[in-house]
Amino acid sequence: MNSAIRRLAVGAIILMLALMANSTYLQAFRAGDLNGRDDNRRVRDQQFSVDRGPILIGNTPIARSVEVNDQYKYQRTYSSGPLYAPVTGYYSFQFGRAGIELNQNSELNGSDPSLAFRRVVDVLTNRRQQGASVTLTLNAAAQQAAYNALGNKKGAVVAIEPKTGKILALVSRPSYDPNALASHDLSKAAATWNALNANDDKPALNRAARETYPPGSTFKLVTAAAALSSGKYKPDTPVNSPAELPLPQTTTPLVNENGRNCGGSNNATLTVALRNSCNTAFGSIGLDLGPDALREQAEKFGFGERPLPELGAVASQFPGDPNQPQTAQSAIGQFDVRATPLQMAMVAAGIANKGTVMKPYVVQNVRTGDLKTVSETKPESLHQAITPEVAAQLTAMMVDVVKNGTGAPGAISGVDVAGKTGTAQSSKERAPYAWFTSFAPANDPQVAVAVIVEDAAGVARDDISGGRLAAPVAKKVMEAVLGR
Repeated sequence: MNSAIRRLAVGAIILMLALMANSTYLQAFRAGDLNGRDDNRRVRDQQFSVDRGPILIGNTPIARSVEVNDQYKYQRTYSSGPLYAPVTGYYSFQFGRAGIELNQNSELNGSDPSLAFRRVVDVLTNRRQQGASVTLTLNAAAQQAAYNALGNKKGAVVAIEPKTGKILALVSRPSYDPNALASHDLSKAAATWNALNANDDKPALNRAARETYPPGSTFKLVTAAAALSSGKYKPDTPVNSPAELPLPQTTTPLVNENGRNCGGSNNATLTVALRNSCNTAFGSIGLDLGPDALREQAEKFGFGERPLPELGAVASQFPGDPNQPQTAQSAIGQFDVRATPLQMAMVAAGIANKGTVMKPYVVQNVRTGDLKTVSETKPESLHQAITPEVAAQLTAMMVDVVKNGTGAPGAISGVDVAGKTGTAQSSKERAPYAWFTSFAPANDPQVAVAVIVEDAAGVARDDISGGRLAAPVAKKVMEAVLGR
């Protein structure tokens, strides 16, 4: 009998120790994860009763919480909701969070460790918990200009301050209204959610940072950078540029868009090749340099990395092991090259910043309710993509593209604009993508922009090009930043 009792007692002690160990583990190591789960109803109820901090541009809130007379006490509201939705995201009782509302959640709801002292003060003064404010780097005029200029075209715009990496504009169209998802009318929020997910145009998709596309001829900037950096090419170096470029291992040649040679020559200079966006010239360069040189240059601009974690940006890609025909196609931004608009804005910004690619960021600072700064983002260098000399050569070539070539629709009176157009094929069933990436002023860059137009309603397939569709959008954004 005593033996049985002892075994029972030992078993009970083991179970108690296991329970204590599990409780300690959950409190010490899992509490944050469990509290952060969107399906934790108790935490959601508690958080919806918190005066969540505002998201600001300058001193203007674009997302804030207002007191309401219902069980949740505060309603999250978004001024100009669709305009800023790709950045702010949404804060929904049923569907969780996205964008800055997700990435800065602990700061906005006041639970972040950096706000511990503020919480103690709130308890001692019997004040309701209040979240911190998050100030963004966005330029309101540039954001509005990008949104208006895209209009009903499906696409995206990203604008960056080259010297710092600040995101000045980030627009994705079509967009959605986060107010409907934040509604305390849960049936209305659910209907909105279902409609967004059923919409073939994917209005909730952040095309600027979370969607990759073939960059087309805008990638020729990367190929040109690799060529100039190799020491084998200068801006006036002749390049093989016939109307058709025979490719090894295939009977299908690489052709120029207009079916002719490059600017009237089979051996156009690198500058003329960029001005006229000649496929055969850059295909020739790709075959000469090889895929490794192109990939290394792309990676120096940020390909293969995930920039802007605040918005969950995805990585742009250069193919792993292309053969020779695929390398020629990759050199003109086709085959399996994929890039986000954010990435192509980083390419332009890196050239503008004398070859240094800055780490992009959209959160400027976090402050408590009494305006004490909790954190401030400082500019940070990401890569030295090219030398200042190569950057200067590329800048001059890009200015020539806008003054004398395909980028003319992006010109701004009285300002030297450096730019590159792109028209990227995707499939025979749909129109090509229209791209434009640029920066201005060329001699003292204040803004770098990338624009993609996915679909242009009412525009014939043969009329689509980066210069005609995307460049005017970039022009409007640059003018807004420059105050013109």
